[in-house]
Amino acid sequence: MDIERFQEQLLRWFRQQKRDLPWRKDRDPYHIWVSEIMLQQTRVETVIPYYEKFMEQFPTLNDLAQAKEEEVLKAWEGLGYYSRARNLHQGVKEVQEKYSGKIPDEKEKILKIPGIGPYTAGAILSIAYGRKEPAVDGNVLRVFSRLLNSFEDISKIKTKKMIEEKVKELIPDHAASDFNQALMELGAMICTPKSPQCFFCPVMDFCEGRKEGNEDQLPVKAKKKGQKIVYRIGLILQKDDKVAFVKRPSDGLLADMWELPSLESENPLSNQEWQEKIKAEFGIELKLNQPWMTIEHTFSHLKWYLAIYKLDHLAQISKLSSQWYWFTLEEAEKLSFPKAYKQVMMKLIRS
Repeated sequence: MDIERFQEQLLRWFRQQKRDLPWRKDRDPYHIWVSEIMLQQTRVETVIPYYEKFMEQFPTLNDLAQAKEEEVLKAWEGLGYYSRARNLHQGVKEVQEKYSGKIPDEKEKILKIPGIGPYTAGAILSIAYGRKEPAVDGNVLRVFSRLLNSFEDISKIKTKKMIEEKVKELIPDHAASDFNQALMELGAMICTPKSPQCFFCPVMDFCEGRKEGNEDQLPVKAKKKGQKIVYRIGLILQKDDKVAFVKRPSDGLLADMWELPSLESENPLSNQEWQEKIKAEFGIELKLNQPWMTIEHTFSHLKWYLAIYKLDHLAQISKLSSQWYWFTLEEAEKLSFPKAYKQVMMKLIRS
């Protein structure tokens, strides 16, 4: 491979065609860190308004470090994968305490910060500090699988390490930032998962996968396990002008977020079975008819079928759970809810 020509063609294309994204307006490592965490498993178009709002609320690393976790989760509400927000929050607090608010520019140190793995470290070090460090995300794995005509499984660690080494060999001495961003941009805009636009690719001549006609078969990636299905019932319990809410446990799925008093089952239940389950758990006798609202919500590994029932008074309740917290709807708007329950709250506030 003519490395200099590869670098030149890719960088020229990127500098002419790169998207105008808010986190590209400067090379502040804090901005890059936040954007990269938000972009994990989330589309750019979805991230932009969240990023801009997040930066308005937490314009500096110190602002985020000083914030309460509830405030951070509320700002993240709707983006999903909330462990990202918690790890980011924990990470900036550690940077504030250990490094006086300055994100380290050394790989060994930055990798010890909570929530920062090899990809995020490479992105911060190369984009913010100009270090010759690879930043290999899903886009870059796809690009290099095709460039190399590699049928190695990209979900395997050894394949990722092999591609990281290839990328590192190609990074120019004085353009690490643009080069890594160019590879990401190429995967996002041209070398897409389906129907790659090979004839618009600035490095088409270097692509062995295209030459062999394998671009649509690459990359190779092991199939994920099927999604687990969970059936849930949520109850809107009202007392005067307040509604009952429950805070989820501090670990596991959607940790520390708020929801309605809810029950779940791994198997579909009849209305009678749900009624018995509700009575046993909450001491509420009711007859289930049509739900007030139904929601299907998909996680990466899990799918919820959620039915919401609304009780306008508490005459039917024989006991009040000590785990319930009572808030007015105005107070509840300040709490952080999973996306599925956020839909419920929006309808409840409007009704």
